[in-house]
Amino acid sequence: MKLLFLTNLKIDNITDRGLYQDLMRKFAKEGHEVYVVCPLERRFNLNTTLLKLGDVTILQIRTLNLQKANRLEKGFGMLLLEWQFLRGVKKYFKDVKFDLVLYSTPPITFTKIVNFIKGRDNAVSYLLLKDIFPQNAVDLDMLNPKGLLYDYFKKKEKQLYLASDFIGCMSPANVSYLLAHNPYIDKSVVEVNPNSIEPIVQKLPYDNQIEIREKYNIPADAIVFLYGGNLGRPQGLAFLKEVMTSFCNDKLIFFLIIGSGTEYKYVETWFKRYSPSNALLIEGLPKNDYDNLLFCSDVGLIFLDKHFTIPNFPSRLLSYMECSMPVLAATDVHTDLGSIMQENGFGFWCENGDLDAFCTYVSRLAADETLRFEMGNKGHAFMLANYLVQESYMKIMNRMTLIKN
Repeated sequence: MKLLFLTNLKIDNITDRGLYQDLMRKFAKEGHEVYVVCPLERRFNLNTTLLKLGDVTILQIRTLNLQKANRLEKGFGMLLLEWQFLRGVKKYFKDVKFDLVLYSTPPITFTKIVNFIKGRDNAVSYLLLKDIFPQNAVDLDMLNPKGLLYDYFKKKEKQLYLASDFIGCMSPANVSYLLAHNPYIDKSVVEVNPNSIEPIVQKLPYDNQIEIREKYNIPADAIVFLYGGNLGRPQGLAFLKEVMTSFCNDKLIFFLIIGSGTEYKYVETWFKRYSPSNALLIEGLPKNDYDNLLFCSDVGLIFLDKHFTIPNFPSRLLSYMECSMPVLAATDVHTDLGSIMQENGFGFWCENGDLDAFCTYVSRLAADETLRFEMGNKGHAFMLANYLVQESYMKIMNRMTLIKN
């Protein structure tokens, strides 16, 4: 089978760890020919590049800046992406007949290229729904629900859903939301196909953990609460600052914040003001360095803005579960992240803004090593049972079998 995967994330190879790299690697291991189309932003100063790596072909198409860019360039770049991808596929893959076109949100502007591949090759289309736009932008007051731009994106959203033979959602709440707000979608084509990974079996020896903590001036005996990932509007980071302020003088607890994004400077102002001895802010790290700090941490943190009405399900959860860490989350009330964590015993949840509850959970986890161990093991077991890339692969292949028959 020949698979075309469309993504707005730059992929250099599929040997790297990541949600999409892991899934593409699984398809390749099962003997399928994998073709990836992704952006190559202008900030890299490179032209469109075609990489052939065994049975994997990666087409990196030169685009405007999409990730680290001002809002105008990012928005215009996303609008151009569909046409640039379509032109690239027609030029570089004109003799390739695809059986499956797989794509994820964001963006929601892949409809033309999806329909082109379906029409030309009679391919099956499968959407991995990772982002519900434009409603997420409305929730954060970034888009006027009565404006022309909102109407345009709602039209594009509907077109993408209708172009998708099947839609895989991150959680049951995502399925419910999608069907409730888009009644034109046939519920039989929607399923839960969650974020999934190919986990690694790796434990850092205690001596190595101490060495790494010393490198970053993290006390050897502190309980490290790690937040790793995007530092942007969706995270509702004002609450993170409140939490760290509440524990400013607690020597047992250490907050490790690793990431980048539009709100990095906002978080940095807190560090400059308080100069905390029990907190550290790092603006991004190479993957190996981040993984080392991940293995040296004790509790994983998740934050989402409380104003969201869409059920987000952050992928960083999986890295915490992979490392057998308990999870502490502060989110909106619409995601089912909290209920899944608490019902399966691998974390605590409260609404973003409930400082008393969150601080109680921080203190409880910091004081109870047995609790951390038990929750971490339950999380790891739940990941192995529900979030392996094998499961995502099989869901897609089962749908392929169904429609081809």
